[in-house]
Amino acid sequence: MEQTVKVTMAGSYDVAVCGGGIAGIAAALAAARQGKKTVLFEKGYMLGGLATAGLITIYLPLCDGYGKQVSFGLAEELFRLSIKHGAEDRYPENWLDNVGTRTEKDKRFLVRYNAQVFAILAEQALLEAGVEVLYGSYVVDVIKKGNKIDTLVAESKSGRQGYRVGSVVDATGDCDVAWFADAPTDTIQEGNKLAAWYYYAGQKGFDLCQLMSAESQKLVDEAAKGNRFLLTRRFSGVTGEEQSEMVQLTHERTLEHFLKMRKKDPTYWIATMPTVPLVRMTRKLIGEYVQDDTEMHQFIEDSIGMVSDWRKRGPVYEVPFRTLYNKSVPNLIVAGRITSCTEAMWDIMRVIPCCAVTGQAAGTAAAMTDDFTTLDVTALQVQLVKDGVILHEKDIPAI
Repeated sequence: MEQTVKVTMAGSYDVAVCGGGIAGIAAALAAARQGKKTVLFEKGYMLGGLATAGLITIYLPLCDGYGKQVSFGLAEELFRLSIKHGAEDRYPENWLDNVGTRTEKDKRFLVRYNAQVFAILAEQALLEAGVEVLYGSYVVDVIKKGNKIDTLVAESKSGRQGYRVGSVVDATGDCDVAWFADAPTDTIQEGNKLAAWYYYAGQKGFDLCQLMSAESQKLVDEAAKGNRFLLTRRFSGVTGEEQSEMVQLTHERTLEHFLKMRKKDPTYWIATMPTVPLVRMTRKLIGEYVQDDTEMHQFIEDSIGMVSDWRKRGPVYEVPFRTLYNKSVPNLIVAGRITSCTEAMWDIMRVIPCCAVTGQAAGTAAAMTDDFTTLDVTALQVQLVKDGVILHEKDIPAI
């Protein structure tokens, strides 16, 4: 006998942000600060996503590696919020204290912060801006009218509920809402390496241990003594079964490494470990434009901000607004690691500063319209500049 699932209508919002990672935080802040009634759905009970619950606690560079800051606005605001009460490590004196020089040999504008403190501060910032934060609430479907999303269906302790929306920001990290809405998406071909980061306390104090996968079995075998490499298998990360398996494998490897370290240091203890799967690239939007990593230092007319390459010094990218939406679902915009780009560019766009840049743009746009195909991009750019964003490399002030 077929059963229907009851959906109780629970509210309506101008802007709904799905996912409370860095992109979602930035999007919700931007929308609420434009005076829009904004809700943020977060399936966990801690804001920040991989950046906090995942213990990926390195706020990667806001600079190009040659002394120029390229990411501004909320990307910098959240950076400074993360270390409001002090940095855990990698304090960039040349950037924060103006001590020393900013050359290719000096520290980049990055820092390591405390995950728990950052998560609480982000929550306070959202509440102060008027965002309604719904924890333990997971968007599981959409109801469309025509080609627009009319209602988001979310599950929580209250059951399955519907929320009417004007515009929607998909900041889920896995492009879930776009997928539910039948927007075109693409999945990772290379796959995700297994990672098992955890914090420990011992004779050397409190620090971050970064266990990661190797590129080859040879490296796994060579590193067996230190157990620093996990395995060579890759994961797509787009199914519940696979994410569950990944979590179990990271727990297994974490315990193995902990027991190995305790033989050397009886005071060694696991202080905290991730509470979310450490997947970094899973599914992304195929937008109106697909950005590639060869497009460095190019002037982009519809730029919504700039990002650098965290892996090496030099490249600067202006991010096109067209990478944030697809006309098939005109009131849906994406932010974070799911923007429209090639697989080569994906590894650049997935990190914290890029998520903040695209999140701010998505939230600002969502506050301005429920049809991104007709949005006056110049008006969006004017608002972003007003809010502290520099859009083009040519406009970066001289050092």
